[in-house]
Amino acid sequence: MSVITVERIKLFSTRSPWWCMIVAAVLTVGFAALTTGFLKGADEQQATIFITQPGAQLSQMVMMVMAALAVTTEYRFGTIRTSFQAVPQRAALLLGKTAVVAFLSGVIGLIASFGAWGVGSLFASNADLSINTGAEWRLLAGQGLVFAISAVIAVAVGILIRQSAGAIAILILWPLLVENLVNLIPKVGDDLARWAPFANGSSFLNQGQDFGLAGAGAGGSDFALGPWWALLYFAGWAAALMAIALFSASKRDA
Repeated sequence: MSVITVERIKLFSTRSPWWCMIVAAVLTVGFAALTTGFLKGADEQQATIFITQPGAQLSQMVMMVMAALAVTTEYRFGTIRTSFQAVPQRAALLLGKTAVVAFLSGVIGLIASFGAWGVGSLFASNADLSINTGAEWRLLAGQGLVFAISAVIAVAVGILIRQSAGAIAILILWPLLVENLVNLIPKVGDDLARWAPFANGSSFLNQGQDFGLAGAGAGGSDFALGPWWALLYFAGWAAALMAIALFSASKRDA
């Protein structure tokens, strides 16, 4: 039995991943229903695909929590020792776990984004919510990539921290608070904030979008990199953190 098969069985043998997937999908779809369901008249006609995705970031947080728990729960109950005994190559085991969680997160990201778009199209039936541009396809289909990369970061943090509460706190505060506080640093804050990892993940999705009721389209001057380079930069952070986490796991006692 392959490592990936084992990790898939382990992941789905508990209830928390199922609940996280359901909550993540419902959040994005539910917020899309709220943002489009009360639009009337001119506001409804101005609706864009962008306003169907306000819950995506919260769903991303939920899947990151699930990814972190996939690791920290094993450390908490000591089952990671059994896993390492069965697969002495720790890197192979942890990479297999990462692959399963990242793939699952990516699938949920796609289901949530396209589901929200479908609900938005249903409620705002008088708006033109057809997918006409590459930027609109990137906003919807790109959620899967951003969710998957975020899950890799979450697994890496889980491996490094090993405790659920600490890992979850970092994963929630990092994108929602810490990256925003960087802007407050005098003189260099704005420039540093543009290079924050999650900001670049958001940049990949938002560049070129029509914000609709929220205002004008996103300007290129607001972003440090183009959309695909921003995604590569975000993935680079994930790869670097995972490399550090694997090195740490190989040196520390389970």
